[in-house]
Amino acid sequence: MSSEEMAGPNEGERRAQRRMEQNQNLDATRSNMNRQKTVDSLKRFSYLLGQTELFQHFIDIKKDRDPDFARLLEESAHQRTKKKKGGSSGDQRHHRKSEREEDEELLHDEDAEDGDETFMFRESPGYVKGGTMKEYQIQGLNWLISLYQNGINGILADEMGLGKTLQTISFLGFLKFYRNTPGLYLIVVPKSTLDNWVRELEKWVPGFRIITLQGSKEERQSVIQEKLLPQDFDILVTTYEMCLREKPSLQKMSWEYIVIDEAHRIKNVDSALSQIVRSFTSRSRLLITGTPLQNNLMELWSLLNFLLPDVFSSADDFEAWFQGKDEESNDDEAKESIVQQLHKVLRPFLLRRVKADVEHSLLPKKEINVFVGLTDMQRKWYKSLLEKDIDAVNGALSRKEGKTRLLNIVMQLRKCCNHPYLFDGAEPGPPFTTDEHLVDNSGKMVILDKLLKKMKERGSRVLIFSQMSRMLDILEDYCLFRSYKYCRIDGSSLHEDRIAAIDEYNKPDSDKFIFLLTTRAGGLGINLTSADIVVLFDSDWNPQADLQAMDRAHRIGQKKQVYVYRFVTDQSIEERILERAAQKLRLDQLVIQQGRTSAQPKGAQNKDDLVDMIQHGAERIINSKESMEVKDDIDAIIAQGEARTAELQAKYQQFTSLDELTNLRNDSTYGWDGEQNKGRKPSAGIWIEPAKRERKQNYSIDSYYRDAMRTTSKPAQPKAPRAPKQVSTPEWQFYPPRLIELQNRETAAYQRSLNYQVPKAESNDPEAEAQRAKEQKFIDEAEPLTEEEQAEKEALAQEGWSEWSRRDFQQFIKGCEKHGRTAYAAIAEEIGLGEKSEADVRAYSQVFWAHVHELSDGDRIVQRVEEGESRRKKLQHHERLLRRKVDAYGAPLQELKLVYNQAKGKAYSEDEDRFLLVRLADYGLSGEDVYERIRADVLGYPEFRFNWFIKSRTPQELARRCHTLLTIVVKEEEELEAAASAEKKTRKRRASEARAPSSRPASRSRRS
Repeated sequence: MSSEEMAGPNEGERRAQRRMEQNQNLDATRSNMNRQKTVDSLKRFSYLLGQTELFQHFIDIKKDRDPDFARLLEESAHQRTKKKKGGSSGDQRHHRKSEREEDEELLHDEDAEDGDETFMFRESPGYVKGGTMKEYQIQGLNWLISLYQNGINGILADEMGLGKTLQTISFLGFLKFYRNTPGLYLIVVPKSTLDNWVRELEKWVPGFRIITLQGSKEERQSVIQEKLLPQDFDILVTTYEMCLREKPSLQKMSWEYIVIDEAHRIKNVDSALSQIVRSFTSRSRLLITGTPLQNNLMELWSLLNFLLPDVFSSADDFEAWFQGKDEESNDDEAKESIVQQLHKVLRPFLLRRVKADVEHSLLPKKEINVFVGLTDMQRKWYKSLLEKDIDAVNGALSRKEGKTRLLNIVMQLRKCCNHPYLFDGAEPGPPFTTDEHLVDNSGKMVILDKLLKKMKERGSRVLIFSQMSRMLDILEDYCLFRSYKYCRIDGSSLHEDRIAAIDEYNKPDSDKFIFLLTTRAGGLGINLTSADIVVLFDSDWNPQADLQAMDRAHRIGQKKQVYVYRFVTDQSIEERILERAAQKLRLDQLVIQQGRTSAQPKGAQNKDDLVDMIQHGAERIINSKESMEVKDDIDAIIAQGEARTAELQAKYQQFTSLDELTNLRNDSTYGWDGEQNKGRKPSAGIWIEPAKRERKQNYSIDSYYRDAMRTTSKPAQPKAPRAPKQVSTPEWQFYPPRLIELQNRETAAYQRSLNYQVPKAESNDPEAEAQRAKEQKFIDEAEPLTEEEQAEKEALAQEGWSEWSRRDFQQFIKGCEKHGRTAYAAIAEEIGLGEKSEADVRAYSQVFWAHVHELSDGDRIVQRVEEGESRRKKLQHHERLLRRKVDAYGAPLQELKLVYNQAKGKAYSEDEDRFLLVRLADYGLSGEDVYERIRADVLGYPEFRFNWFIKSRTPQELARRCHTLLTIVVKEEEELEAAASAEKKTRKRRASEARAPSSRPASRSRRS
C-alpha cells in the first residue's frame, strides 16, 4: 500500500476529529450562554417592572401562556421583593422603613457589593488607542455598559456625526479588556460601510481578532471552515446579504453581542433579513440608527420584539392593547397620550442626542471631601457599638461566623456616623419634636446646615445622596424644619412618582431647593442638571455608584460649575472607606490601561480588612477626652477639605503599577494616637476588654437526634465507566498521527460502552447523513486498546510540543512575520514573558517548517510570513536609500536638498523636513517608538524653540510627514540608481565594443 493510501484514512479521521471537537465546543458555548441568558432575564424583569406599568401588562399576557416564563418571573419577583422590603405606594412619610428592614438591606449591600457591580468611565479608556473620546461619547459608552449589566438590549440613535461607531467599538473593547469577554461578536452592516467598520475597529481598539464574511462562495467557505466554526476570532463583520446567504453557518454560533447598523433595515418584521437576525442566538443586541424613530405602531413593535423577544412576542397583543386605548379616546389630546405611552415604553432602551445638545463642553466637576467630627451623642453610641461586641472587633472569631458579625458592626458604625437617630430609642421622646437637636446631635447635619445656608444665598440648587432611606426621612424632617422646599426619590418610589418628582424639580422657575435621593435609586434616564451642588452624605461601598450619583447633575445640559461635597467623619471607619474607594478607583484605571482583570481585588472580603476598618480611630474615640466636633466656619472647613482631598488623590495617583497598588495597605492620614505612624499595628489589648465566654449556639436535642438518625433512602446507583484520560492534541503541537489514531479509537470504544449515538444532521443533506453513518460505524466497531497499544499511546504522548500554548504559537507566527523565520532570538523575545529561550524557538522552528503544510491554515501562515519578509526587505531597502541620501552631505541639517514632486506645500518648511529626515535616518524605520522619539527631539531642538507649528504636531502627524518625505527620497534615489545603472551599462557596452576584433579598421581602409 502506498504512503498516499495510508495517509488518506488518517487525514479523514483527523478531519472527523476536528469536526467532532468543533461541534462539542459549539454545544458547550451554547449551553453556557443559555445559563447566562437566564441570569440576564432575571435582571431584565427586575429592572423593567420598576420602570412603567406598560411592561407589566405585556409580561402578564406572556406569563398566562408560557409556564416556563411564569416560573422565571416568580423567581425574578422573589429577588425583587428581597431587595425592596418596605417598599411603599402613596405617601412615603407614612411608609417609612423600620431600623431592622434597613439594616438587612444595608448588610446585603455590604456583603454583595463586589458582585456584578456597575462600572463607569470618567475619561477616555486606555484601550482606545486611535484618539481621545469626547465627554458625550464616554457617557454613551457608560450607557451601553449600564444596559449590559441590567440585561437590557438597546438602540443607539445619536444624530449623524456624533460617533456611534466609536461608542460601539469602545463598548466591545470594555467587554474584551475589562470584562475578559473576548467574543464572539457579530456586526451586521451595509455593504458600503463594511471596510470602514474594519478600519475603525483596527484604528480605535487594536487587539481584536477581526474577520469579514464576504466575497465569492469559495472565499466564504474558507473563512467559515478555518475561522468561524473553530471560533478562532473575536469579531465577525459581515453584510445583510451575507446573513441571508450564510444563514446556516451563522445560526450555529452563540453570539455574545450582535450589532445591527442602520436598524431601519429590520423595521419590517416580515422581511427575510429581519427574520434571519432574530433567529441568531445571542446574549445581547444593539441597534444603531441615525434617524429618529417614527410613531408607526408595527415598526416600533418590530424593534421591541428584536430587543425584548421574551416580553413583546405577539404583534397582535401589542396592537390590540394600543387600539383598545385608541378606541377609548375621542380627541387629539388622548391620541397624543398613546404616542407618549409608546415613547415611554422605548425610553429605557433608547439613547438619542443631537449636535445641539453636545456642542458645549462640560466644565470638569470639582470634588471636595468635607471632614466632619462626631458629636458627644454620636461618640457615645460609637463607643457603645464597639464595646457591645468587643471580641468581634478584636478579630477573635471563628472563620464561619466572623465576616457576618464584622459586616454588621461596620454597618452600625456607618449609621452612627450619619446620625444617632437612626437607632431606635436614640431620639428624645415621646413626644418627638422637630427642633435644633435634629442638627446638633449629628456632626454631618451641623456642617450640612452651614453649607445649605451658604448655597441658598448663592442661588445654587442641591442634590443630597445617602445610601440609607431612613437618613432621607431625617433629612425630610430637617427640610421641613428649615422651610426648604424639596423632592425625594428612593428605591421604593413608584415610576410615576419618580418622573413627577424629576419634572417638578427641573421645570423652569421651580422653587424646589433640595432633591433627596438614595445613591442607587438614580438609575438610567435621571437628568437633574438644574442642580449644580451634589452632597454625598455618605459614601457607597462601590465608588462607581457614587460617580453615577454625581453624574445626575454633571452631564450634557449643565451650564454651571458642578461642586461635589462628600461628607466623611474624621478618624472613623468612614475615613478608611474613603481611602478604600480612592484605591479602588485608581485600580480600575490601571486595570483598564493594562488590559488586566485578574489583579482586581474584591473589596472588603476578608476579616483582616474589616477589623482594620473598624479599629481605625477607635482608641481616640474611646479614651480621648477632647471634643471631636468641628467648630470652624464653612469656608475654612471647605478649604481644609480641598487640601486633604488633593493629598489623598496625589497619594494614589503616584502608583502606576497594579502590583504596587494591590500590595498597598491603606494607611490613614492619622495613626492610632493621632500621629502619623505608618505601618504601625495596634497592639491587642491596648483598649479591648477580655473576650467573652464562647457559647454553643442553637443547641437543639431534636436537631441532634434528627442528624444522628438521618439515613439515605435512595439505593446506590452503579457508576458510569470512567472516560479515558487523553492528551489534548492541538495541531500546532505536532503530535504523531498515530497518537491521534489511538486516542480516537479509545474515545470511540468509550462511546460504544455508553451506547452513544451520533446525532442526526439538522438538514437532509445525503452527504451529511453518510458522514454520520460512517462515524457511527466507527464507534460501533471500536474495541478497547490492548496493553501494547496503551503503552504505545503513553510513549507517543511524550513526543509532542505540549509546552507550546496557542498564545506561544500565535506569537511565534507573529515573530516570524515580523523578524524573519530564522531570527530565533527576536522571535523568543516576541513570545515574551521568559517563556521560550532561543534554543527552544530554534528546535520548534525546525519541526514547524518541516510540517507547516499539514496545518489547517498552513498555506495562509506561509503567505503571511513571506509577505512579512517582503515588507522587511523593502523597509531595509528604503533605510539604505535614506541613509545614503543623508550621508551625502557633511551637514545634512543645513545642506540636505529635497526635490519635491509637486508644490512643496505651506505646512512644513524645508528646515523642518530636513530635521525629520535626519532623525528618521538616525532611528531607522523599524523601531516601534520612532515617531515618539522624533517628537521628543523636536521639542528639545533649540531652533524650534518658538516654532509652535512643529512643536504641536502629534507623533501620528509626524509619521505621516516622514512617510511623505521618505517617498520623495526613495523615488529620487531610485532614479539616480537607475541612471547610474544605465550609464554603467553604456560604459560597459562601449568598452566591449572597443575590445572587439579589428574588423572596424579594415572597414575604414576600404572606405579610404
